[in-house]
Amino acid sequence: LMALLPIFFGALRSVSCAKSKNSSEMPETITSRDAARFPIVASCTLLGLYLFFKIFSQEYINLLLSMYFFVLGILALSHTISPMMNRFFPANFPNKQYQLLFTQGSGESKEEIVNYEFDTKDLVCLALSSVVGVWYLLRKHWIANNLFGLAFSLNGVELLHLNNVSTGCILLGGLFIYDVFWVFGTNVMVTVAKSFEAPIKLVFPQDLLEKGLDADNFAMLGLGDIVIPGIFIALLLRFDISLKKNTHTYFYTSFVAYIFGLGLTIFIMHIFKHAQPALLYLVPACIGFPLLVALAKGEVTEMFSYESSAEILPHTPRLTHFPTVSGSPASLADSMQQKLSCPRRRRQQSPSAM
Repeated sequence: LMALLPIFFGALRSVSCAKSKNSSEMPETITSRDAARFPIVASCTLLGLYLFFKIFSQEYINLLLSMYFFVLGILALSHTISPMMNRFFPANFPNKQYQLLFTQGSGESKEEIVNYEFDTKDLVCLALSSVVGVWYLLRKHWIANNLFGLAFSLNGVELLHLNNVSTGCILLGGLFIYDVFWVFGTNVMVTVAKSFEAPIKLVFPQDLLEKGLDADNFAMLGLGDIVIPGIFIALLLRFDISLKKNTHTYFYTSFVAYIFGLGLTIFIMHIFKHAQPALLYLVPACIGFPLLVALAKGEVTEMFSYESSAEILPHTPRLTHFPTVSGSPASLADSMQQKLSCPRRRRQQSPSAM
């Protein structure tokens, strides 16, 4: 249930994020090249962490990681609760604007390193998030861990965008192999997950009824099992909106597919009494269900030709191919003038296209 919240609300917020003109809220677009390299980078990182835990003291590594995720968690949680907290502020709340600017160099060579704009409401959200951060840092309580984990997941689904369905299939397929290999082929994934004391997973106490909030026997779900399918589900929501049919068929189909895949993971885990790679069940479900719907509706071509990145910055020209440059400057100028005038003539000849 906790895994469903960041996917659902993160997908909804990803739509408004794609339409935002605010540069600080612009999403990061994952291309097919990024998707192909992602499993390799993730494998190197996972193996590196495993070797670190084997060579160095686990206590000092977790202390360093705790401080790192303490700062990131506060910022992520503040960004998550900010839209909700705005409803509780009175209309006459003295809201002042601030800007944190850090530059390098001087004159024409001055370069912005940090340019962060915020207001008094953001400071209040930051203060509340800091309370949770201190609680996590001192107690490592599972509730504080989950609050940070949910914030990371929601921000990931909101701010990481796939540019098309093909890229999503490459990313999910690559991580499908990655997850299966590191869980079934070795003990690396399980060892790192149990040793890593950072909010990179959601945990739920299996002995909650016996020990209450002091429970210490946890089931866990990695944030990657939430964010990776989540950004694919968010892509399908934006595809639904692009069809302009006032239906969210593909979004709800993929969301139900995620529930089915996660439920199947839990069922298999309890049957075989062994940790399961969740993406083994989530990837076929999240790709297969929407694809079957597209086949039934005859919209497979539209699905795979949809480009999400084209809607993020519609006012920015995008270079899709490199033109061949040859000839004298005068002939090039004449050629460009003809290309600029052609679209106007076509619009005048076909006024019905308006």
